[in-house]
Amino acid sequence: MRINTLLTIFVVSILIPLHAMASEVNAGTDVNPSSEDVPFVVSERTSPSVDGSVWSLSIEMDQNAYDNGTTFQISTQICTNDGVCDPPVLKDAEVSERVYSVSLTPPSDHTYVNWRVKAIYDDDSSTNYPQGDWYKTWSSCYYQQDSGWGGTDYKDGACATDSDETIPGFGAVLAVASVSLAVAFTRRE
Repeated sequence: MRINTLLTIFVVSILIPLHAMASEVNAGTDVNPSSEDVPFVVSERTSPSVDGSVWSLSIEMDQNAYDNGTTFQISTQICTNDGVCDPPVLKDAEVSERVYSVSLTPPSDHTYVNWRVKAIYDDDSSTNYPQGDWYKTWSSCYYQQDSGWGGTDYKDGACATDSDETIPGFGAVLAVASVSLAVAFTRRE
């Protein structure tokens, strides 16, 4: 009996660090650039992204990169809840000195918006940020194979949308009517 207990404690102690490492990249947790690893800062970003609503991103280039003649290209990619990602799209950025801004409208049933920045230097060389992957902005209602449904707009087994909302104040009217009926029936008896 004691060996089983020790074995259980041993297995649990091994699995806890593995679970902690796996939870570092969580469904629903945006993936953002680290300020010391990139030549820009995110000055504005819509988070979470919402089906059918404009998602926007603005990044501001570091002064050093700007002074060296660096330019940016921003690509986006939309992935949907059925596990399919659209091809990446190079966005036409609105540029105001050091600030690059893009926007898009995610379709219904999207999981997240991927985005990346390509820095192009004055010698025509370039660097992708991040390298080999994407930054992510998760949807307000998403499905992830490993973790299931989630997001701020996921309620009762479905994604809540503006059309799912009830008439403002309807709940209060219903509550007042219910109390009035209860009082009326109580007085009758």
